[in-house]
Amino acid sequence: MRTSHLYIAVFFSGLTTLAAELAASRLLENHFGTSNLIYASIIGLILIYLTAGYFIGGRWADRSPHPLTFLRVLAWGAFTIGLVPLISRPVLQLAADAFDQLQMGALIGSFAVVMVLFIVPITLLGTASPFAIRLAIQDASQAGRISGRIYAVSTLGSFIGTFLPGLLLIPTIGTYRTFLAISGLLLLVTLALLWRTCGWRPAAALGWMPLVIAALAVLGVRGFDKTTAGMIYEAESSYNYIQVLQEGDFRYLRLNEGQGIHSIYHPTQLLYAGPWEQVLAAPYFTRAPYDPADLRSMAIVGLAAGTTARQATAAYGPILIDGYEIDPKIVQVGRDYFGMDLPNLNVILQDGRYGLAHSPRRYQVISIDAYRPPYIPWHLTTREFFQQVHAHLTADGVATINVGRAPGDRRLIEDISATLQTVFASVYVVDLPDTFNSIIYASVQPADPGNLDLNLVYLTQRGDVSPLILYPLQVALANLQPAPVGGQVFTDDRAPIEWVTNNMVLKFLFSGETEVLQ
Repeated sequence: MRTSHLYIAVFFSGLTTLAAELAASRLLENHFGTSNLIYASIIGLILIYLTAGYFIGGRWADRSPHPLTFLRVLAWGAFTIGLVPLISRPVLQLAADAFDQLQMGALIGSFAVVMVLFIVPITLLGTASPFAIRLAIQDASQAGRISGRIYAVSTLGSFIGTFLPGLLLIPTIGTYRTFLAISGLLLLVTLALLWRTCGWRPAAALGWMPLVIAALAVLGVRGFDKTTAGMIYEAESSYNYIQVLQEGDFRYLRLNEGQGIHSIYHPTQLLYAGPWEQVLAAPYFTRAPYDPADLRSMAIVGLAAGTTARQATAAYGPILIDGYEIDPKIVQVGRDYFGMDLPNLNVILQDGRYGLAHSPRRYQVISIDAYRPPYIPWHLTTREFFQQVHAHLTADGVATINVGRAPGDRRLIEDISATLQTVFASVYVVDLPDTFNSIIYASVQPADPGNLDLNLVYLTQRGDVSPLILYPLQVALANLQPAPVGGQVFTDDRAPIEWVTNNMVLKFLFSGETEVLQ
């Protein structure tokens, strides 16, 4: 077998292995979330399977140092990768139901079953490099050079494989067909090499494999990935698995594993008793009386499908709103399903921190609604980020942060508050009733919660103020919490947010509680 053929084989084997690992991450995070615990489990187990493949491949190559054996093993590895989504789908649908009902035993069992499915294909692909080295070495004096080249070519393939799923395949054809695509690619390459090296008969004997993969691509992935009641739309982007649910006249946006609602829509109703309208209470901490006409600008970091933007426009008129959202497909869903067609809303498709840092504007209110335990972008929790928020607020500006908590665990609120207190003059916390959400208000100038009461009286007496303003003021007054004490300050150098959120999530899951708001 030519050395060039071996290089081709290990290149595509490395590409397929890393692409499968990245696709496995998306396959599982859609149902189990994007916790770093999930990522660690996936990466760790894949490495164990590869390790087993290295050991088995070395011994197998010594016993049968033939191209036919090598290419057959590679073909079976490629083929079984394509079977993973078909076999895992009913298990993952069971996992989705278990997550909705917080059935921890079924959830953990489903995760274990899916990870077991990767043992065979990843172990077989792991045999590629040691097998290729054994076939390539004809002169022991060249062993180091040949081994280095093979591992270099394999790693180059792995490099390509890290980008292929997330940037191209998953957003274009979805997770299930991504597995089928990388399986079919490696199969075609392997069978072509088998034909060139060993003749047409061995290749023809395995010719049924790509036909099965092609059939699965056409017939084997029909229907929704999840069986959630009321689901009218699902899609995958480079960042999220997206669901739109319909219940009566209400529509809900859910992401990834689906615990929590990120946006809500009703064609005639705008008051949802959730975290979204609490942003509208922000200016009333700063002074009294505060005229609603004085609010003219707002930024939303974590726009999602635009619920807060719609409420702010209804309450305050066509004020300037800049909405920062990193996921363009969520924005499209907002326009298609959530009425996000406001002429005063300027959608900015960027990471919130980067976009805000490069904005020339200053805002009276900046809403940060990008936290969802355990998926809290750490770079949006640090003192340096809040300094950027402060710099983009007007002199009377207020920032609001939607923060989750677990039963009896307020550490995340305390840590975020402690970090904010190093930057802002005043920090207040309001717990939303019947949810695990708190809204933190941080003002540039010293503020007084007594202003809330004065403003509520003032606005009520006017008689022309939207309930979208009056209601969050009432909620804020009734649920204002004592000033947080303690907590650690997060910085760009040290922000151990995962320690806090992982513990919170475990407490929440084992508490048996449920909630529906982001």
